[in-house]
Amino acid sequence: MRDNDLSNGGLESQVDEEGRGEEEEKKTTPLNPSSQSLFSPQLKAMMRIRNKYQALKKRRISSNSAAAATPRANMPEVFTFEQLTEQKKRRRKSRVLFPSDSRKFLPKEKERSRAKPFLILFSIIVFLQVYNAIENLDDHVVKYDLEGLEKTLGREVFGQKRGVETLMEHLRDYLSTYSHKRPLALSVHGPSGVGKSHLGRLLTRHFRSVVGDQLVVQYFALHNCPPSESPGRCAVELTARVAQVVARAEADERIPVVVLDEAHAMRPPVLNALLELLRPDQSNEFLNIVYVLLGSLGHEEIIRHVLQNSSSSSSSSFWKSQEDDMEDVIRSSLAEQHPLWAEVDVVALTLLEKSHVVECFLEEMTREGFYPDLGHVDQLAGELSYYSAGGRQYSQNGCKQVVAKVNLL
Repeated sequence: MRDNDLSNGGLESQVDEEGRGEEEEKKTTPLNPSSQSLFSPQLKAMMRIRNKYQALKKRRISSNSAAAATPRANMPEVFTFEQLTEQKKRRRKSRVLFPSDSRKFLPKEKERSRAKPFLILFSIIVFLQVYNAIENLDDHVVKYDLEGLEKTLGREVFGQKRGVETLMEHLRDYLSTYSHKRPLALSVHGPSGVGKSHLGRLLTRHFRSVVGDQLVVQYFALHNCPPSESPGRCAVELTARVAQVVARAEADERIPVVVLDEAHAMRPPVLNALLELLRPDQSNEFLNIVYVLLGSLGHEEIIRHVLQNSSSSSSSSFWKSQEDDMEDVIRSSLAEQHPLWAEVDVVALTLLEKSHVVECFLEEMTREGFYPDLGHVDQLAGELSYYSAGGRQYSQNGCKQVVAKVNLL
């Protein structure tokens, strides 16, 4: 700074001296009016002084910059930590400063997001919808009183616990809703005397009490369509009867039930008509209906299967798997006879043991007003014919002869 001041002072003094010399020359020289120009001598002098001052200033600046660019020969280069700290300070100053983590400013009450209340409201709505759907399912099941039906079947159908459970599972799943994609067709198969017709009567009586007589059809193949009747006419009559029932059920928003007993005696035209009624590409009223077919088709497979596996195991899980296999065998064997049996859900009723026949005698004797003497009941049960396999006795005719035996008392 000091050197610059001195240099500037010297420059100004030199300029002043030159200006004074020119003024003295002007005073000594006489003025020639003919040689005067447009500019006055004072103005010209000021312009010359300014140009000289600018030239000297440029010369001084160029000499200073050249001296700064050349390194000092006598001055050794020494490293100091002060230069490093100054560089760090400069670098730190050039960085962008962020607020520390400890300084957190919560948004104001008015600026808070409304997403959380909407999320809570949406969760409540979804919960209410799911709860309402579950309640609607329960309402449908309660409307048909399936719990009471299950108790009735378990109490009056002897020795068919697994078959009754399978039947109720299908009914409960189907009747829990009103809208369906196809009808429910259950085909109950079993040997003679195991309770197929009795099961059909119980189903008819129950559903007539809960949905009305007009929405339940009980069809006996040998009675409604005897061998002397034309099978084509029987098929037309059955289709018209089903159409009448489903029209009434659609108006009442209920699911009708059609119980078809003696399905083994149905002829091909009637089976073809039933197959058409089971098609999924029909109007909605024909999709909301339950068909229950009862027959003795496949009883040979059932008898053979029970006798071959009676001594294998006594666990419930084993018998459940065995009965599932038996239903598959029945469905595959019946599908070869008519395509209808491939479209139904098979429910197999097994052979009755001697203990189940004793229960049939006790029930029938109590109903007829006889005192149920256990010794007498065992004697009557022993007079029937049985299969022996695996240390067990299976009735060949089930409870079919029980009513006749009791009537002879």
